[in-house]
Amino acid sequence: MSIGIPIKLLHEAENHVVTVELKTSELYRGYLMEVEDTMNMRLDDVYITRRNGKQYKMDQVFIRGSQVRFVILPDMLQHSPMFKKVQE
Repeated sequence: MSIGIPIKLLHEAENHVVTVELKTSELYRGYLMEVEDTMNMRLDDVYITRRNGKQYKMDQVFIRGSQVRFVILPDMLQHSPMFKKVQE
């Protein structure tokens, strides 16, 4: 079984700044350093915004893929070659 386009896009976003919202409504914004096909990911230089609005900064965070609600990717990925394959 092959991986889908959303997972491939996550892999292309490595080394770029992304924002991840968890099912707990917490926001994590940082550099996506590693991502697995299960959406487990490691972020570096992370700013965390809790539900109550408090913000924290951490050097590194590992996020379990099953807890991810959505990921905001960099705008530059809209020109990714994968989208051209889908349009054809």
